[in-house]
Amino acid sequence: MRKSRILVITLLFSSLALGGCAGMTKRQQQTATGAAIGGVAGAVLTHGSVIGTVGGAAIGGIIGHEIDRITK
Repeated sequence: MRKSRILVITLLFSSLALGGCAGMTKRQQQTATGAAIGGVAGAVLTHGSVIGTVGGAAIGGIIGHEIDRITK
């Protein structure tokens, strides 16, 4: 019962977070995506270290923000 409740809460918050991206510009979406991917990568590479997660999110956000300049 507890696992299903956690799953429902997680899905609810995920859908709310994705709904918030509807009004974003392409660059803002790329920045958020880069930060999310970087945060996950930083957490995996540092075995859940807070500093690694935050650092990965920061670096990923910067890369996501600048990717538009590179592709043009």
